[in-house]
Amino acid sequence: MGLTASVLAIDAGNSKTDVAVVTSDGDVLATARGAGFRPPAVGIRTAVDTLAETTTRALTSAGLPSVTHVSACLANADLPVEEEQLAAALHARAWGTTTQVRNDTFAILRAGVAEPRGVAVVCGAGINCVGMRPDGRTARFPALGRISGDWGGGWALAEEALWHAARAEDGRGRATALTATLPAHFGLPTMYALIEALHLNHIDQDRRHELTPVLFTTAAQGDPIARGIIDRLAEEVVAMATVALTRLDLLNEETPVLLGGSVLAAQHPILNDNIRERLTTKAPKAVPQVVTASPVLGAALLGLDHLHSTPEAQARLRTHFE
Repeated sequence: MGLTASVLAIDAGNSKTDVAVVTSDGDVLATARGAGFRPPAVGIRTAVDTLAETTTRALTSAGLPSVTHVSACLANADLPVEEEQLAAALHARAWGTTTQVRNDTFAILRAGVAEPRGVAVVCGAGINCVGMRPDGRTARFPALGRISGDWGGGWALAEEALWHAARAEDGRGRATALTATLPAHFGLPTMYALIEALHLNHIDQDRRHELTPVLFTTAAQGDPIARGIIDRLAEEVVAMATVALTRLDLLNEETPVLLGGSVLAAQHPILNDNIRERLTTKAPKAVPQVVTASPVLGAALLGLDHLHSTPEAQARLRTHFE
C-alpha cells in the first residue's frame, strides 16, 4: 500500500511511546515502542528527537519514507496552544503530508468507542477528561493540576493519604489505619519514620505512587478516612464527565463514558462501583465502561477518521490491537 493510504499513529506518554503505521484499509504495516515523551522536563526539541527514534524505526520497518497523515496523541499537550506548537515541531520532521496533535486522553477515548462520540476520564498519575462528537466538537479541561481546579490521580491520592495519616498520628486529625499501613509498606514502624525517610530522600520521591494501592486496600478493609479519599475521587471523576457531557449536549443521550488510566483500569470495586452509582444520579444516560484497548489504537483510529476510511477498515484495525 502506498503513501496515499497510510497513517503514522503515535501515542506518547510520560513513560513510553507506541507508534503504528497503518494503511487506509486498516492493515498494520509496522509498530514500534520507545521512550517516554516529556517536553516540560527536556524541552520540545529533545522530546521530539526521542520521538523521532521510535518513529523512524516504525517507518523503516513499514518500508515507507513518510505517510499521508500523522495522528499524534501526546502527553503534556494540555492546551490548544501546546498542541499547535507540538504539531509544528512534528510536521517539521516531514513524517507526513498533514499532522494533527491531540492530548493523549483523546487516544484512550477513541480506542474505546465505535465512532468519535463520547467522554473519557483518565486517572493515572494525574487526572484528565475529554469529550468529542463526530461533528468535530470537543470538550476538555486544562488539566494542569490545582491551578486549573484539578484533584485526583495516583499522585494526589498518595499525597492525601500521607496528609491524613500524618495528622492522625500526631493528634491533629482523626484516627485512621493509614498510620500503620503506609509506613508498613516501606518496612517502617511509624508515620514519623516515613515522613523523615521521604524528607531526607532515603525513599525516592517517585516511590510515593506505591502508596496508592495501599490506600485502596486500607479503604476496602473499612477504614473511613481511606474510604473518604476514594469517595472524593469518584466525585471528581463524575463531575468532570458530567460537565463534558453537558458541554457537548450529550447529557440526555445514551453516551459512552470511558474510564482509563492505571487507577481506573485497576477496577477497584470501591472506586468504580462508586463512580457508576454517582453517574446514575448525575448522568443517568451515561454508559460507563473501562477501556483496556491500547491507546495507540485510538490514535490510529483518529487518523483513519481523518482519511474518511470505511467502517470495515476501522474494524480490521481494531481486530489487530484487540
